[in-house]
Amino acid sequence: MIVAFSVTPLGVGEDVGEYVADAVRVVRESGLPHRTDAMFTSIEGESWDEVMDVVKRAVAAVEARAPRVSLVLKADIRPGVSDGLTSKVETVERYLAG
Repeated sequence: MIVAFSVTPLGVGEDVGEYVADAVRVVRESGLPHRTDAMFTSIEGESWDEVMDVVKRAVAAVEARAPRVSLVLKADIRPGVSDGLTSKVETVERYLAG
């Protein structure tokens, strides 16, 4: 399963990078495959419990310093598929190259 999520602190002003870094740090320390871009962090794991534990801890890291937190989450639930973070992008790149 792949979960793409965005954690945004509210009530802390416009510069939120430091808060977002707290969330991304939790993801990186989880050991699960992940990618971060300008809008979302995607994380891949075997189960809801495994992935959502990381998301919950990432939100808690931001919540510890911000008065309010917004969470946007999108999930691709596909049992038996692994390395989806890489293979999905490779498939699109293959089509673009052809």
